[in-house]
Amino acid sequence: MPNPLEALLAEKQYLLADGATGTTLFAMGLESGEAPELWNETHPDRIRKLHDDFIEAGADIILTNSFGGTRHRLKLHHAQDRVHELNKRAAQIARSAADAANRKVIVAGSVGPTGELLEPLGAMTYDEAVDAFAEQIEGLKAGGADVAWIETMSAPQEIRAAAEAATRVGLPYTFTASFDTAGRTMMGLAPGDIHGVAEGLDALPAGIGANCGVGASDILASLLDMSAANSSATLIVKGNCGIPQFHGTQIRYSGTPELMADYVRLAMDGGARIIGGCCGTSGEHLAAMRAALDSHVRADRPTVDDIVARIGPLRNKQAKDSGASAGETGGRRERRRPRT
Repeated sequence: MPNPLEALLAEKQYLLADGATGTTLFAMGLESGEAPELWNETHPDRIRKLHDDFIEAGADIILTNSFGGTRHRLKLHHAQDRVHELNKRAAQIARSAADAANRKVIVAGSVGPTGELLEPLGAMTYDEAVDAFAEQIEGLKAGGADVAWIETMSAPQEIRAAAEAATRVGLPYTFTASFDTAGRTMMGLAPGDIHGVAEGLDALPAGIGANCGVGASDILASLLDMSAANSSATLIVKGNCGIPQFHGTQIRYSGTPELMADYVRLAMDGGARIIGGCCGTSGEHLAAMRAALDSHVRADRPTVDDIVARIGPLRNKQAKDSGASAGETGGRRERRRPRT
């Protein structure tokens, strides 16, 4: 199937994904408990500004405002019957911003977890999950998304269900997991094991990797595990902008533009081809990341010690207790492959 993402990767070798959607929208006035997806209709100008600002900062890939766009998440806001229209509108806003740019910009349809547990831990069947994701991705495709961007996942079977849905709908897809629980996802997936999640599906992912998590150092350690397990994979990292910290009643992220620029350099050296920012990453951070991506010449593969020395301490206990190189940690985790 046509894949604009792979075409742009072939042309540019490294791509910059955008920054934070949620924390940026909170700064624009989104209230806690409010559904960001409803802003596609009530505040389309603010969503357009979100995309425009990231494009101006240098993003090659912008994510639609549709992270919670499945019927299961939208039902919390009594909008479960509006899945197609809200996702289509999210993609249309991003598509209009991308088409107005003076260069090629990929519109990635953001697909987050349903919030439900699959059998046998929960009530949702695998087929029900595929149907729910397909409903969302149909809307994203109708609105002009180039690729389904499956993100912040924890359960391997839910990733696979979303990937199967994208294939059914006819969109290329990528997927990223959040390795935020002792070096694994909450449901036990280790970074080195992510390569096998989509095995046997009719279409393979255009990229896989990690996003969100607990900080830039930890996501880079996860990257080393992923690249050690398969050095030829197209790897994605979209890490948080440092560590969240309370300032009174507000949460701010500790990462500076300089830190996020160095994160980009280490990510390139560690094997990532698509690099972006997650929670707390503003346009200012992204502009520094763009400059680093354009100027850096890939250097030697870093070790975990190199990452800690340049970015800061790991918050992830399992990675912290591991050896100096990610290859060592990847090997140990591979032998403890979780059941899926």
